[in-house]
Amino acid sequence: MYIFGGIYDRKQGKQCFHHTVAAPIPAEELTGITAFLGTHDHLDHIDHEAWKIWARTNPDARFIFPRIHREAILADGISEENAIGLNDGETYDIGEFTIHAIAASHEFLDRDPKTGLYPYLQYIIEGDGVRIHHAGDTVRYEGMLAKVKAFGDIDVQLLPINGRDAKRYRNNCIGNMTYQEAADFAGDTGTKMVIPGHWDMFADNSADPNEFADYIDVKYKGRLRCLIPSVMEVITI
Repeated sequence: MYIFGGIYDRKQGKQCFHHTVAAPIPAEELTGITAFLGTHDHLDHIDHEAWKIWARTNPDARFIFPRIHREAILADGISEENAIGLNDGETYDIGEFTIHAIAASHEFLDRDPKTGLYPYLQYIIEGDGVRIHHAGDTVRYEGMLAKVKAFGDIDVQLLPINGRDAKRYRNNCIGNMTYQEAADFAGDTGTKMVIPGHWDMFADNSADPNEFADYIDVKYKGRLRCLIPSVMEVITI
């Protein structure tokens, strides 16, 4: 079973900044995927042009996303059966995996007042005795740590580290945790291994993962392992 959240080769439009990373997988060549996970409707998390391709090349795959974006996902050609919209606190089982949705705050804990739906999500993925937390894009908000810890021990966390500042705001780019905030969240969670995210795709919306690793080494030495993977590196948990 393959659950995918990401890298493909396609001409990208501009979101906030220009891409700096060459994608290693042509979208048309990506097949045999069980589930595609999108945390929110931004180009680097749900690329509709790529999802249109995958709807054809992976006809049995499930596409998991915040339910508030359902109409946009169906417009990509994804079938009603395969379009799995979730909201905070909801769960979806697929094969031996269970996917839990938690609201994310990117950079605000937005919630539609009419539907109660959140536009940004993070996921807890459980399967084969392993528990992974993919935080998507978020800052830490009150109650978020308790939500994550309620699932028990976390084997791996993927946390954004690119932060937020005036330069990003001027470019209409909302932010995430700083590398210090992300490291402290992982430390407070008690996760076994943390992987920094959102630091190498956009030249002007990046961060230095080595600073993240150094901070962890100083503050959480012996308690928290940090991994900065290479693109397409196989990680055994």
